Amino acid sequence: MLVVLTTTSSFDEADALAGKIVESRLAACVQILPQMRSVYVWEGKMQRENECLLLIKTLPEKWDELSAFISANHSYDVPEIIAIRANAAEPYLAWLKAQLRSGKTPEDPKSDN
Repeated sequence: MLVVLTTTSSFDEADALAGKIVESRLAACVQILPQMRSVYVWEGKMQRENECLLLIKTLPEKWDELSAFISANHSYDVPEIIAIRANAAEPYLAWLKAQLRSGKTPEDPKSDN
């Protein structure tokens, strides 16, 4: 599996983007971490901004489509889009794969289903 990272300038933007990603079956789960501070150089100037971090759980075969989707739906000119390969426990991985099948109804990973 992949854990894809991106940041947004607000919780509202993070929440909206996360919902679109899951609804589009590009990821099974997106976690939004609360406000953090990012320090970086943009257009030659030091920037310090409050941002939210999204942890997007998906499969390698979704990478190209997810990356393009984030780029097209993000407010930043150059959004951070980083993928990290990850191992997952088999039950979680099975749930993740089931959620990413086309037409599958989302299920609560905490339910008994």
